[in-house]
Amino acid sequence: MAIAERPPPSAERRSLWRVLLWPSRNTRPRRTARVPWVPIAIISVIIIMAIFAPVLAPHSPIDQTLRDKLLPPVWMEGGSTRYLLGTDAFGRDILSRLIYGARVSLLVALLALTAGGGIGLTVGIVSGYLGGAVDAVLMRLVDAAFTFPAILFALLLAVTMGQGLGTLVIAISLLLWAPFARVIRGEVLALRQRDFVALAKVRGCSAARIMLTHILPNVLNTFMVLVTLNIGVVIIAEATLSFLGAGVPPPTPTWGLMISEGRGRIADAWWVALIPGIAITLLVLSVNLFGDWLRDRLDPRLRQL
Repeated sequence: MAIAERPPPSAERRSLWRVLLWPSRNTRPRRTARVPWVPIAIISVIIIMAIFAPVLAPHSPIDQTLRDKLLPPVWMEGGSTRYLLGTDAFGRDILSRLIYGARVSLLVALLALTAGGGIGLTVGIVSGYLGGAVDAVLMRLVDAAFTFPAILFALLLAVTMGQGLGTLVIAISLLLWAPFARVIRGEVLALRQRDFVALAKVRGCSAARIMLTHILPNVLNTFMVLVTLNIGVVIIAEATLSFLGAGVPPPTPTWGLMISEGRGRIADAWWVALIPGIAITLLVLSVNLFGDWLRDRLDPRLRQL
């Protein structure tokens, strides 16, 4: 029987960009090559910016220097090494505001996902396991949450409660729990038919104990994937609400507020709005790619060993 020849090394070698950014599932490279290093690096840099903002920011993000207003980035004519990414209409350093804006965006994402994700996880487990009237009522609430416009709800909260971080987190959390609840419920509906749940019932375990000790650990992988995939959703929601004036009030820097402040100067000072827009795009894209990779790693039906 003829033995197939091993393909040349050049045929086995995949492009560096595909290996680093998004390795294909159709091949079997080394396990370490499957890690999306570029998205992880971008996320890590932004997290470091957020944590060490007071140390990394070269200037105050709110101090105004009108004599230095609308300076272009350092690589453009008229730019200054003092302001690497230029300044806005009030002479504030774009780089410093970008660094502090990362802190606000990640803080909103952390709080909103903790609150909204926790509510959705609880509702999904209770609804899927108990079923019956409880499931019907909770799923109608989920349907109602899906139909309510998120932006309108956030604007309504901003009018009634005032602008602020708390209002922003509440608005996003109350509308984020529904997708979590629906996906987790689907997982629980399958899990409650498994043998280990039946054995727990035979042993006399209460419904609360079964949900806490048997169901919850088996849906945590799905929950973590949902969290990573929804980080981008929260960041975009925060930027949108800040852009519309329903987010964190000025002068606190946020990426959405920076875009809003620079939208009228695209022609003569494009860097004011474009730079935070690029930051949002890179972060959301990186988080989504990392979430897809994490889903494949945690789901035994998708990952290749």
